[in-house]
Formats: sequence, structure tokens, C-alpha cells
Amino acid sequence: MIFTNDKAIYIQMADRLCDEILADKYKDDDRIPSVREYAVLLEVNTNTAVKAYDELARANIIYNKRGLGYFVTKGAKKQILKERKQAFMKEKLPELFRQMQLLGITLEDVKDAYDLQQT
Repeated sequence: MIFTNDKAIYIQMADRLCDEILADKYKDDDRIPSVREYAVLLEVNTNTAVKAYDELARANIIYNKRGLGYFVTKGAKKQILKERKQAFMKEKLPELFRQMQLLGITLEDVKDAYDLQQT
């Protein structure tokens, strides 16, 4: 995984695991890789992976079964979608609309560009 400088690595790791849940790689009550496995996979320090898992556990996205590992909480995908949509609407959309206005891009232009990409 290539990390960026705009967020802490453990947050980017948590985001990646959420992306994997959204992509149905892990479903409700599925076991996810252990902290060590995920750290090795992403080539990061185990302590960083622990922080990512702790963050997701606090957000009730994953839970720990002592001795068995971490699992996806029921309804995690729905929760992630809700939170990401809210963040997009609050943080990204206003800037997108500002740029569209400055550049004279209409919603019809966006639809046409989308339609071209789908063919």
C-alpha cells in the first residue's frame, strides 16, 4: 500500500479495511486478518496496525473475540456507507461545486462525461 502524507498511517490502514468491507471482501461476522498479518501485508509496524484496529473497534466496525481474532461487526458496511456519505457531502461536495462553478461545468456536463466513461 502506498501511504500519503495527508493522514496518519493508522487512519489510512483503517480506511483501507473499511474499503475492503465496502467491497464485500469481508462481510458481517467474517474474520479479518490478525493485526500482525495486516501489518506484514501493508509493510508497517505492528503497533501502527494495533492503532488502526483499535480505531475501528472504537467505531464499532470490528470487534475482538478473545483468542480468535477480529471480526466485522454486524451492520458495519451500512455504518461505513452512512459515515462516508455524510463526510463526502460535508467536506468534498462543497469544494467540487465551487470548482464546477469557477470552471463553468454544469451537472449536464458531468452526466455526459460519466456516460462517455461507461461506454
